[in-house]
Amino acid sequence: MPGTVTLSMWSEQDEPLLALANAPAMTRHLNGPEPADALHERHRRYLRLQDQGTARMFRIDRDGAPAGSIGWWGSEWSGAPVHEAGWFVLPQAQGRGVAAEALRLLLVDVAEHAVHERLAAFPAVGNVASNALCRRSGFLLEGQLEEEFRGAPLRMNAWLRPARRPAVAAADPRCVVDRR
Repeated sequence: MPGTVTLSMWSEQDEPLLALANAPAMTRHLNGPEPADALHERHRRYLRLQDQGTARMFRIDRDGAPAGSIGWWGSEWSGAPVHEAGWFVLPQAQGRGVAAEALRLLLVDVAEHAVHERLAAFPAVGNVASNALCRRSGFLLEGQLEEEFRGAPLRMNAWLRPARRPAVAAADPRCVVDRR
């Protein structure tokens, strides 16, 4: 049981969450941890892209405590514009349905705000949990790709689904708590 899962817009105060997620066990499917300056730049990029309206990044809370992050931004798949989703859940919240509930809430947000027709996720081929979550959440496996990520090749599955689905588009008050 996931407990109460909520999403809040990423804020200046959320930078420490990135450091918690930068542990070797959390980054084993991402070619390892990032340097501290790269984490800081990622945090700044989240805030900048939100301000520009080209991304929506969230902190995941479980029962009021930070549990991870999830978001979506503009990307490309097979030469077409898509929205791309990505997430992480801290170890103490893993295996409890938190990622599934956070992704369900994110899909509500995507359905409300998407400008592109499709939403993509690109988990590493070996990331069993994220690939299973994609499958359970209505994404279809479209193929694989290999790109350099953090200085090394990373083989990823390409999962896609419609960005807007009437069954998902109903407003959910847990989806966004805008703290600005």
